[in-house]
Amino acid sequence: MLDMREKRDVPLRSDGGLRLGLVSDTHSQPHARGLEHLKALKPDVILHGGDIGDLRVLDTLAEIAPVHAVRGNIDERATDVPDVLTLRLTQDGAVQLTMLLTHIAVAGPRLRAEVAKLARAEKASLVVCGHSHVPFLGQDKGLSIFNPGSMGPRRFALPIVFGVMEISPTAVKLEHIDCETGRRWVP
Repeated sequence: MLDMREKRDVPLRSDGGLRLGLVSDTHSQPHARGLEHLKALKPDVILHGGDIGDLRVLDTLAEIAPVHAVRGNIDERATDVPDVLTLRLTQDGAVQLTMLLTHIAVAGPRLRAEVAKLARAEKASLVVCGHSHVPFLGQDKGLSIFNPGSMGPRRFALPIVFGVMEISPTAVKLEHIDCETGRRWVP
């Protein structure tokens, strides 16, 4: 489902940094403690990787920081939410980093061919996705991939987590945060 596409510019802070909260698969029920931990991190922007469920979830997240979201496979009523969002992080009008946000991007640890093709066409170096509920950070086809995992109801024995992306003038750091403890999550 790569139908409705949008492009947006997101300015970096004046110090060249930006903190992004990365959530996905809330399924109408974002984890309450996870929301508290996300708010405590004071993100500049929040990205939602789809399977939002009740769209009031986006309003709840917007109370923390501006939200950019894509539609997931359960979000058929979210007709104003794009399927694919290209985010260009800019400073003084120059693009510093381009990301592609879409719900379904991987098959296992491999980037789907059509997503890789689209990411390259958009000059993106990072693909942020959801869908599997599996927290993931990796590389494939010359692109970085980050799945923040699910911040919604537990599925099987998978963790309930979200992601944080910290951008500085010299680095990009991605990590997962456990919704229950607020601590860094590692597999």
